[in-house]
Amino acid sequence: MDERPSKAIAVRKRDLVIKLQTIQPHPRPKVALEQYTVPADLAAEILFRACYVHDDIEGKSVLDLGTGTGRLVLGASILGAEYAIGVDLDHSALEVAAENCGRLGLQIDLVLGNIEALRGAVDTVVMNPPFGTKRAHADIHFLEVALRLANVIYSIHKSSTRSHLCRWLTQHDSNSDIIISSRMEIPHQFSFHTKRRQYVDVDVYRIVHS
Repeated sequence: MDERPSKAIAVRKRDLVIKLQTIQPHPRPKVALEQYTVPADLAAEILFRACYVHDDIEGKSVLDLGTGTGRLVLGASILGAEYAIGVDLDHSALEVAAENCGRLGLQIDLVLGNIEALRGAVDTVVMNPPFGTKRAHADIHFLEVALRLANVIYSIHKSSTRSHLCRWLTQHDSNSDIIISSRMEIPHQFSFHTKRRQYVDVDVYRIVHS
């Protein structure tokens, strides 16, 4: 796949990383919700490619399912999303997202509620869904909702689920490409974490729903 920018770059990737690094993580993440903040450099890489390689951000309506404290949706706004929406069921996370939004001087909509209740359509979904290790098939549930709301989806998943996810997406009339494979840093934030930092191999999918 050709990953060269297809349009003029208005925001440099390095500048995007710097801005995303200022976004505060969740102060009290919940293990049941698998609230892991996507690292700033990975978030910037995803959004940069979505914007400048695939033209899926600038001037588009962009929805972040399970937005947490807003790193992906705020990044989309920085890159020129016409309408950016972050949805989460955790009030505390959205409070921090609102603070991050104000600090960056951005205009986005933050919605408190379950993703199942969403209706309508957007151009692009960007999301860092639960891996599904604490609640079985949580990752698939997020994909089901995303496919209902948008034709283009960017989603982060554990590499260990690759064969299962690719098969599932094919069965659901979706074409997918793994545009990034990376190691995602998981800081020590829960009692069962035995190391100061852990790393999980992840794949970032660009999914086009036919």
